[in-house]
Amino acid sequence: MQKSIFKKYFRICATLITVCIVVLGVVLMLFSFQYVKSEKYELLESSVKKADTMTEALAYDDLSTAASNVYLQSYCEVLSSAVDSSLFLVDLDGRVLYCTETKPCTHTDQVLSVSLLKSILESPDHTYREMGLLGGIYSDHHYTVAKLIQTEDEKPLGYVFSSMESTVPLKSFMEDILRMYLMAAVGVFLMSMVIIYFVTEQMVRPLREMATAAQEFGNGDFSRRLSVDVYDEVGQLAMALNNMAQSLSTLETTRRSFVANVSHELKTPMTTIGGFIDGILDGTIPPSQQNHYLRIVSEEVKRLSRLVRSMLNLSRIEAGEMELNLESFDMIDTICQVLFSLEGQINAKGLDVRGLDHEKVMVHADQELIHQVVYNLTENAIKFSNENGYLEFEFEKASGNSVMIGVKNSGMGLSKEEIPHVFDRFYKTDRSRGLDKNGVGLGLYIVRSIVHLHGGDIIVKSVQGEYCEFLFTLQLSKNTSKIRKPKETKE
Repeated sequence: MQKSIFKKYFRICATLITVCIVVLGVVLMLFSFQYVKSEKYELLESSVKKADTMTEALAYDDLSTAASNVYLQSYCEVLSSAVDSSLFLVDLDGRVLYCTETKPCTHTDQVLSVSLLKSILESPDHTYREMGLLGGIYSDHHYTVAKLIQTEDEKPLGYVFSSMESTVPLKSFMEDILRMYLMAAVGVFLMSMVIIYFVTEQMVRPLREMATAAQEFGNGDFSRRLSVDVYDEVGQLAMALNNMAQSLSTLETTRRSFVANVSHELKTPMTTIGGFIDGILDGTIPPSQQNHYLRIVSEEVKRLSRLVRSMLNLSRIEAGEMELNLESFDMIDTICQVLFSLEGQINAKGLDVRGLDHEKVMVHADQELIHQVVYNLTENAIKFSNENGYLEFEFEKASGNSVMIGVKNSGMGLSKEEIPHVFDRFYKTDRSRGLDKNGVGLGLYIVRSIVHLHGGDIIVKSVQGEYCEFLFTLQLSKNTSKIRKPKETKE
């Protein structure tokens, strides 16, 4: 059974509030009990002190004579009735001489325990407190306060006790407190549950919307967007899901475009290869022309091989499996190696190569991958340069410890509409499709991926009808001498 986060959160809050109410109730009852107890003791102490003062004034040297005094008895009865207590006088031997209880006094002639009297004498202020049976005088618990009666010269005469019931008044008071607390607690609990219900519902609603949106994303529909009203954790999660949906939508569009482009690039040479081979096998192509068409088939096979190799390299770069073998090498030597391998194409167009009269430019990079970057850029520059034009290389100090390397060619250049797309996968302008019949549109994308893999950047500059230049940055080696701007000379 699926557990709802709404139910779990609501249950947790309800349990927490219930526990808090119970704890507060227990604390309230304890404090109430202590308050009543303290109040009772204060009343009894006040009564005992007043009785002690009056008894000292009338007793002189004989407490028994004072206990029989009508005025003292009346005064004690008033005190006891004022606090609803029993007040009685006890001599030094512990015998009860007088009490204010209903006649006949049940405590008269009773003797209090010696230990009780001793504790009164030994206390610092000669007072005593207890909640108990008072040495067996009472059958149920009473609050009791006692005080030693002394003459002016501190001669002990006896004791005065004041007691009141602890159970009945306290029970009634605690029941009233508990009743009021329970009524208030039930009201607060119900109100809290209503508030928590709506608050929880409001908190869970965005999560439910996110779950629905995530299911739609999983089914391939990335058009759903979540509304973001607040910028707390839930709002940040909603924004993250919206960004994820946008990224997935872009990725899905790129994937479909990639598959379509790959299918198109594979279909064209395979159709050509299949058609020519079938023509040779069924005799449609005469033997005298078979070599010509076999050479076309060979070129298409090479084109397929380049496409597969480029896609494999691209896949390794994007998957992070391409490990850089960093070393220091001279970019001038790498460029010269590329020019030697493309010498036939350069001579065929009569291009003027410039910018290589430069001292060494030592960079710290993967020489094999940078060789591929230079090869792709140089090959493109040769393809799209005009007859008897020029091919130029530039080296400039960039920000930090890096160098900017430029590959420039004369020719038609690129239009403003074409520049933003030159690094896209399988992108080929309409003009380039007529000039570059063997390319697959991955060369510049791979160039940019390799440069980014080295932590550099690449840009393109072009003036249509004049030139096109690609500039990329690499980290310089520590052994590099000062870079100067190259001179434009033929080589």
